[in-house]
Amino acid sequence: MLEISSTRRGLVIYLLVWLFLGCALGGVISVASDTPLANAMLFAIPLNLVYAFAAGYSAYYLCRAYPLGGHRPGQIALVLTFAAVVSGFLWLVIGNLWNGLCLLLGTRWSGIEITPHLSMLIVALGVLLYGFAAALHYLVIEFVRAKNAEQRELESLLMAQEAELRMLRTQIDPHFLFNSLNSISALTSQDPKAARRMTLELASFFRQSLGMEAHKKVTLGEEMILIRHFLAIEQVRFGERLRVEEVMGEGAAECLVPPMIIQPLVENAVKHGICNMPEGGTVRITARRAGSILHIGVANPVDEDMASIRSEGHGIGLTNVRQRLSGAYKHEAGIHWGRKDNSFGVDITMPAQTSEEGE
Repeated sequence: MLEISSTRRGLVIYLLVWLFLGCALGGVISVASDTPLANAMLFAIPLNLVYAFAAGYSAYYLCRAYPLGGHRPGQIALVLTFAAVVSGFLWLVIGNLWNGLCLLLGTRWSGIEITPHLSMLIVALGVLLYGFAAALHYLVIEFVRAKNAEQRELESLLMAQEAELRMLRTQIDPHFLFNSLNSISALTSQDPKAARRMTLELASFFRQSLGMEAHKKVTLGEEMILIRHFLAIEQVRFGERLRVEEVMGEGAAECLVPPMIIQPLVENAVKHGICNMPEGGTVRITARRAGSILHIGVANPVDEDMASIRSEGHGIGLTNVRQRLSGAYKHEAGIHWGRKDNSFGVDITMPAQTSEEGE
């Protein structure tokens, strides 16, 4: 009863059903006992509405006390049958009291003759309506229980997904930090200015990355600031061997992306591409918006003697990005990679969302 009456719509529907049943009972009384219709309706409708709440609350608490699956079916049926019979007789008593009050009014629209047959009808109908109320409450209770279980399961999945995304976002290759610190240590005696510049860039990189951790989505422009810090650090290490080409299409920088979704790809491009080439090469980062789709690409040269780098999806960085895209966008995003001639490229497609459009 509490679940049904918790919303105005549920309460209205519940009362309308009982109002219809009251009208039906008034019609039966009028036809069966040759009673004026107005008298029958004045007797049946208020009586039915009172029984709606009395039987409703009684059935609700009994259904709560004897949940399906919590007791033996025979025990539940016996308890509900006893309660229904008692309620039916109590309904008859209330009906007689209400009819007596109507007769005291002394108008031609008040009161009916309650015959033994009508008394039996009221008791039998009271038992049936109590059973109807009990069945309705069992349905509502099971529906609410299933809905709550589904909601708890969804919340658990969301929490697990959030935990997984946080874990994936913190999987920055430790080799990057170790290599940077080693380079800073080596440059301290050889080129103090370069060591200082690299230290500042490293601090800016981690400050930017920590600031992005608090957000589920950041703009591509903010992501590119982080990547520029990363590449500035690597350029101190590799010097002229590392060249960068950045192509941003119109409207791409305003699109929202998961934080640090491109950084692992750029890191792979440097570690597995530029690092293995004595002459170095160019890391090319592209982004363009095509309607509701954002396309992001990262490409780098590879040594022709090397096998397809991570082409089978065993790279931690590529797997990380694929899992994060799946967690954030499901089937709406995708990542593809492969080697073509002497270049290895990674292409990402995802919904082109902006802060104005919402997530």
